[in-house]
Amino acid sequence: MAFYSDKHAVFRVSQAETRRTGTTQFGCALHALNIDLICANSSQAKGRVERANLTLQDWLENITGIDNANAWIETFISDFNRRFARPAKYPKNLHRTVSESSPELDDILAWQTLRTLSKSLTFQYDKILYLVEPTEESSRIAAEKILAFDYPEGSLSFRYGSRTLENQVFDKLDCISQGRIVDNKRLGTVLKLAQEKQDELETAGKRERSRHMPKRRAQIQAQLRAINPVLAEPSLFKSSLKK
Repeated sequence: MAFYSDKHAVFRVSQAETRRTGTTQFGCALHALNIDLICANSSQAKGRVERANLTLQDWLENITGIDNANAWIETFISDFNRRFARPAKYPKNLHRTVSESSPELDDILAWQTLRTLSKSLTFQYDKILYLVEPTEESSRIAAEKILAFDYPEGSLSFRYGSRTLENQVFDKLDCISQGRIVDNKRLGTVLKLAQEKQDELETAGKRERSRHMPKRRAQIQAQLRAINPVLAEPSLFKSSLKK
């Protein structure tokens, strides 16, 4: 079975230097499903693909939601086949039955990326630090590549081979909270991250007072004056020998 498309970057890697070795997410999914990818090369073939895509786009009927699309898809398929279907040269049905289970299909169609597990059993994904549970099995795969599965509904899964890695989340974009509870064994990694975050804020000037605001010294003087005028202006203090 083959999938016929144009040379859009969704279907094949557009960079010439990585085209021979790189594969897009769409290409990986086709490979896992044992479907060959054929990209149109001639102008006639590319025009045929573009005309078909234009036909599909014209029939969207202002559909903006997934539920509406699912309710409309059967009508679309029937109408499309009625207008464009042609009898096959060989009448034998060559469609394959789906051999993958539902969880396997979910994994195949998920966004998959590689991450490296550090020696301290941490890795980063989408600016979030993940702390893998420090078990004996996990310690054996330090510095190895793990696979991140990002599912369409927003859930995540991280695996080494067929084993799912239990982890804790430490969001780099969250403020460093005094109440954050971290296991003693992972404290060094988290403190290092906190220091890096604070250094970034220092460099960006986000930890400094705004230069457009009044000086805080005037506020402090007003507070001291309300408590005792002498605290605000020590020169007003006069010593006395009276008891």
